[in-house]
Formats: sequence, structure tokens, C-alpha cells
Amino acid sequence: MASIRDDFGTFIRKGNLIQLAVAFVMGAAFSALVTALVADIFTPLIGVAGHFNFSAWVYTIRGSEFQQGAFLNSLISFVTIAVVVFFAIALPYQRYEDRKAAKAPKPAATTRECPECLSQIPLKAKRCSFCTSPVTPAA
Repeated sequence: MASIRDDFGTFIRKGNLIQLAVAFVMGAAFSALVTALVADIFTPLIGVAGHFNFSAWVYTIRGSEFQQGAFLNSLISFVTIAVVVFFAIALPYQRYEDRKAAKAPKPAATTRECPECLSQIPLKAKRCSFCTSPVTPAA
């Protein structure tokens, strides 16, 4: 039993799991912040321009209440979060990866072109496997 407990403790203390938990909590807090920003600032500003209150935008059909205003607030929150995540995390990370890949040394070539049919053949080939013409092995 001690072995399973020790293994579980090691699993819980792994850096990746703790980093993931922190990222999840921060993401939830950020989402709540953006939701409040949209519901309390952005949609009232949009409503001022159109003389409309989004939170009161509901309609009722046979006793069921549909809250389009709340849905619109959620939609604006989602789009805002997606834009922020894209521009603050995804785009800079992709640019970093592109720069890192550009600096990486190019791997040595393992193939070359056949002078007859222009197919890719191994460097040490003595005959093209596509057109069967003899070729001199590369040095």
C-alpha cells in the first residue's frame, strides 16, 4: 500500500501537474474577469449607443423565458477571451517557435536528384529506382 501512496504523491508533486493546475485556476479567474468586464462595461456601452439594455433583452413563450441578452454577453466574453489568448499567448509562441526553427541547423541531405528523371534517390545509389538509369554515387 505504501508503494501506491508514494507513487500517487510523486505524481501529484510533478511540476507539469502543478503548472497545469495553476494555469487552470488563472484561466478561470481571467474568464471571470473578462465576463464581468463585458457584462458590466462593454455591453452597457453598446446599449448606450443603441439606447438598449442587453440584460433586459428577454422574451417569453408559453412561460419559458429566453434571455438573448445574457447569451450575447457570453458570446462577447468568449470572443474577447479568444482574441486575448490568441494575441497574448498563441501568436507570440508561434513566432518564437518559427524563430527557433529558423536558427536550428539544417539536417544533412540523404537524397539527391536523378539527372535523368529528376526523382529523389539515395545519395549512395548507383542506379535510379524510378527510371533505372545508372548514376554515379555521391561522395
